[in-house]
Amino acid sequence: MPEPERTAVDLVVTGRVQGVSFRAYAEREAARLGVVGWVRNEPGGAVAAHAEGPADAIDAFVRWCHEGPSWARVEGVDVQPGEDTGATSFRIRY
Repeated sequence: MPEPERTAVDLVVTGRVQGVSFRAYAEREAARLGVVGWVRNEPGGAVAAHAEGPADAIDAFVRWCHEGPSWARVEGVDVQPGEDTGATSFRIRY
């Protein structure tokens, strides 16, 4: 059976998303879904992420980013097509 086609997206999540463990929970959710890439805090208070994987897993990860962990208050998620870098894991970037 062929491997599902990979897709990639770049996300910027805004709202109260820093200081609420958003990155740690995103890492956990990505692992659960089989998504690879990275997540990091941005200087302006947003969280940026790059996600790669099967389209259905990416869609689920993007849906999760609209909610985030229970302490987060997500106000917006900007999703743009990304470039598949061939990443093999999902990491928090500092």
